[in-house]
Amino acid sequence: MAVGVSDVERLARLLCLGCDSATYQVGDNQLTPQNATCVTRMLQSSNGQEVVNMVIEYSVQGVTAKQEALVFAVAMCARQRVDPATRTYCYDNLCEICRTPTQLFLFINYCLTPGWSDEYPQIRWGRAFREAISRWYLRFMEVPNGARLLAEHVTKYGRRHGWRHQGVLRMAHPKAGPSDGCGVAAVLKYIAKGLNEAEQDLQATDANVLQYLQAVEAVKAQNNPETLDTGDLAERIRQHKLVREHVSTRLLHLPPIWEALLEHMPMTAMIRNLGKMSAIGILDPGSQNEVTIITRLGDIHRLEDARIHPFNVLLARLTYQRGRGDEGSIRWVPNEAISNALDSAFYETFTFMHPTRNKRFLLALDESAAMFQGSVNGCRSVHAATAAAAMVLVTARTEEHCEIVSFSRDVRPSDIQPEMTLPQAENAMRRVPGGETDCTQPIQYALQRYESPQHRQFDVIVIYTANIPDRPQLSPAAVMQDYRRQAKLPDAKLVVCAMKSNGFTIADPDVPNMLNVVGFDAYAPEVIRRFVNGELM
Repeated sequence: MAVGVSDVERLARLLCLGCDSATYQVGDNQLTPQNATCVTRMLQSSNGQEVVNMVIEYSVQGVTAKQEALVFAVAMCARQRVDPATRTYCYDNLCEICRTPTQLFLFINYCLTPGWSDEYPQIRWGRAFREAISRWYLRFMEVPNGARLLAEHVTKYGRRHGWRHQGVLRMAHPKAGPSDGCGVAAVLKYIAKGLNEAEQDLQATDANVLQYLQAVEAVKAQNNPETLDTGDLAERIRQHKLVREHVSTRLLHLPPIWEALLEHMPMTAMIRNLGKMSAIGILDPGSQNEVTIITRLGDIHRLEDARIHPFNVLLARLTYQRGRGDEGSIRWVPNEAISNALDSAFYETFTFMHPTRNKRFLLALDESAAMFQGSVNGCRSVHAATAAAAMVLVTARTEEHCEIVSFSRDVRPSDIQPEMTLPQAENAMRRVPGGETDCTQPIQYALQRYESPQHRQFDVIVIYTANIPDRPQLSPAAVMQDYRRQAKLPDAKLVVCAMKSNGFTIADPDVPNMLNVVGFDAYAPEVIRRFVNGELM
């Protein structure tokens, strides 16, 4: 008899997937207490502190697709009234969960939003809540260069979720004496009253922070292209390592500004902004900026330190090569050398993918024509076939035990080989005649392989398809249950990626070891990896 999914396991789903069912839905999920009932049950059974501890663990590891689920779960712990000890524990650990102003403002927004339910009344600015928010700011007194870190936080993330730092301080009243010696009190005065009022205190406590804030204010003030001193602005950006968020959007069409930003731009931001930089003309062939980007993309250690997954690079390459973004009207002419560097980086990032725990994979590719039509939900620049082929190549090069097949109304071996390039793998998929899609076929094939003389077993079956048929003759979940029973593999896992779907249900949320992926995005590979490793049930 199958063992059900515990509330702790459902909480892991909630934190990683954004819901406590067995489905990763690309796009925004509306979080409510009604779709996070595992938290309610854990609170009612006096396990609220375990909820907070799991949120802290997942926040520190940085393994969640979106931060909203983490913050929402801890806001539930703060709003509930059945377990006051958990509420206190939540407040005491808030700084470990909300490490950025964006997360802090989201927590405040969740706590103060009316109309959840009687079990979760709206929080007011009472003493305990004010003290918890105050500690978020005052904690910078206890870390090296705390005043500079706080200044960077509040200037980069000035407004999120309807809140500004000035408004939060007005409600929370954090008190840091001017004698704290590290400049945090002076930065708080800057937030509340502006640079002129805080300048003397900053000069007395931390002149470097004063210079940084002076640069931020000078850059912020230069928002009129007609009176702009471009050279001064670019030099301040370089000297103080300012980021795009510090610059007025009215100035983000100027090449000298982007050249200055590029010097210290993090890897992820650089990859994300290649199109913009090409559009304004700073990535011309033979330019020093072109050399800088190609050098960084060729640095495997930079890519690994930035935790860049091959699929992130692929998505960036396809979007860049297309010459337009998913949103907005921006257009650019792709730089061929940068496109080639992205292509090389895609394959280089395979080398630091960590294999799972010696799992045996069956990778099944839908051979229907729909795999090459339209785009993936969540990745407008990608066909379902491209995303599937990329994931198959990553898995096949990373895992020791893989078998690759294609399927429609039956199953046949795939011509895809691990050493292929992505275009070669896509061409191998195109050579297969299309047909109707029956997602039970790969599971039935796995059972046939088990019953064959080779007695082949699979711990993980991953099915990549464009869409789930509206009325499948058999349920893949039911067929998978038969496979587990007959192959004597009770923990065998099934992943169904319906890349063009807006919503479907295969996995029973009460049965472990089944995962739906609806659409596909850059985080989906991490969701699948965690599921295969047993970190999600």
